[in-house]
Amino acid sequence: MALKSAIFLDKDGTLLKDIPYNVDPNKMEFAPGAKEGLARIAQLALPIFVITNQPGIALEKFCLDDIEDMETKLRQMFLEAGAELAGLYFCPHHPDGSLLQYTCECMCRKPEPGLLLEAAKQHDIALSESWFIGDILNDIEAGRRAGCRTILIDNGNETEWVLNALRTPHYRARDMEIASRILVDECQMLDEAYS
Repeated sequence: MALKSAIFLDKDGTLLKDIPYNVDPNKMEFAPGAKEGLARIAQLALPIFVITNQPGIALEKFCLDDIEDMETKLRQMFLEAGAELAGLYFCPHHPDGSLLQYTCECMCRKPEPGLLLEAAKQHDIALSESWFIGDILNDIEAGRRAGCRTILIDNGNETEWVLNALRTPHYRARDMEIASRILVDECQMLDEAYS
């Protein structure tokens, strides 16, 4: 079976407005440019996955069951944009958590690439031909460690700017709408190169 390309998106600050520990469907709103960007990305007909750290579980801000309602709302929002959510992958861990079973160092909490590797294995994805879009450098590092090309949504959410080879994005954009233009242009150039 041939491996396929995919698009990976961070949730909070990239796809949705950045509200800490937000899993409340009533508070979930697209970030500026995200609905338009998602609609454009959907035209590529590639699977789109959301990759997100959800430390609120370990920190007891919400419970694991709340993720189901969040995912249902995400799927609805994707449909509103003319897209389909191929899958949601989340990390419930935090090294300083208060819920013992989720208090640990793990391989799935970004900047670790574990969630991307898991999605790739389950869905036959070629990570070297895939993209990860996020709003902080931990997203970029996770994407690069997995072998993806990366776009940083440079909207002010990154505050530390600790840069190295793994934390330097391939591209920067101010929002998802601009990121989607970069992504579509790059995918079209690759298609032309192989046709």
